[in-house]
Amino acid sequence: MFKAPQEVDMTKYPKLNGAPQIFLAGSIEMGKAVDWQHTVYNKVVDSKERAILYNPRRDDWDSSWKQSIDDPQFNAQVSWELDKLDISDIIFLYFSPGTKSPISLLELGLHAKDNKLIVCCPEGFWRKGNVEMVCDRYAIELHTDLNDAMDVLLTDIKYFNV
Repeated sequence: MFKAPQEVDMTKYPKLNGAPQIFLAGSIEMGKAVDWQHTVYNKVVDSKERAILYNPRRDDWDSSWKQSIDDPQFNAQVSWELDKLDISDIIFLYFSPGTKSPISLLELGLHAKDNKLIVCCPEGFWRKGNVEMVCDRYAIELHTDLNDAMDVLLTDIKYFNV
């Protein structure tokens, strides 16, 4: 798993050449969202399927960074995320109950037409109705259970690795 702002040097990981690239989008709110990205990572590793996972959850995130294009750290983080969302074959998007996740909602809108989303939105997410509407409009399968969504992810990864 590669975390922001880490780049993938394929010369160091030749076995990953041609593996599907997966962006782990969704709730990160520190103190409110569990580290579900690690759960997804473990499930993929246990499956022994080849995949490149991009995780925007930074170990060194600093909430004092100014939310501005002019702040170099903030700019680098958001640029990394946008780049990885664009190049990914699959975007796994999880809305954790008890979070607001405005950036995740933005990412859903940005990529609703891309046909590469796996969306999981359990009961309790404050804007579940909006997520349901977007998924319905763009024929995106909506999951309410993280384990079910991860099973779909593994099926998709196997398809890419055939």
